[in-house]
Amino acid sequence: MAKKEAEPTTGLVVAGMIGGYVSARVTKVRPLGGVVLGAAGIAAGRRWHRHSGPGTTALLSTIYLGAFGMSHPLAKKIGAWPSVLVSTAAAAGAAWVLNDSK
Repeated sequence: MAKKEAEPTTGLVVAGMIGGYVSARVTKVRPLGGVVLGAAGIAAGRRWHRHSGPGTTALLSTIYLGAFGMSHPLAKKIGAWPSVLVSTAAAAGAAWVLNDSK
């Protein structure tokens, strides 16, 4: 069975990471940021699985969550916004290379 054409996911990754940060920061409700991060991650994961299969989905999910996790200690060194932007760029770049560009 041929794999389906890629549905873009970089926008979902960006929306999840930046949208999650902004949601948590503006509302001061950190779990709300997690909901945004999680919803976008699930939506992207479903697309990754349809197009690239379970292995790539696992890798991209790990990168997405890892970038989120690493943004916290990185923020202590370079600041919150720079950390969010660097982490988002890493996760979105991986989504582009491993799924969207194919």
